[in-house]
Amino acid sequence: MKRGKTPLAVELAVSNQSARKRLYRADALRRLAERVCAGEGISGAVEVSVLFCDDPCITHLNREYRKRDRPTDVLSFGQAGQPGSGLRILGDIVISLETVERHCRGERGAMRDEVRLLFCHGLLHLLNYTHGDAPARRVMAEKQAEYLDIPLGHAWPGAPKKRAEHLK
Repeated sequence: MKRGKTPLAVELAVSNQSARKRLYRADALRRLAERVCAGEGISGAVEVSVLFCDDPCITHLNREYRKRDRPTDVLSFGQAGQPGSGLRILGDIVISLETVERHCRGERGAMRDEVRLLFCHGLLHLLNYTHGDAPARRVMAEKQAEYLDIPLGHAWPGAPKKRAEHLK
């Protein structure tokens, strides 16, 4: 009997410590994670944790782990899986909803879209994508556009001006 890949199963652990509420749906984020993981050839059981917070929390993490004493929109922390457990822990994604609100000028629809984009961006980081140079940024933006089914020009986190600058 021929053995194939284990079917994909994504477990998503979500915690919202932000004062901002109702900007995401856990089921929609899980479906997005399934789309990204399937598209990237991931199989089996995987887990991703997401923390929604505000600027003081993400500033602390950014200072501690990246030596940058300022808020940012998203951080990702990959984790090595536990051998033999059957569950591959991809890692943690931290998103500042306060920064999202600022970038989107408080427009709730835009904020929801930005949360999905940041989640996709963070998940791609957990899958070893980076954006340290222009070709890598382009690849990451193209992946985000594909998985979110959005135009490439809208596929970079941050304010519209920041998006255009990063895709040059």
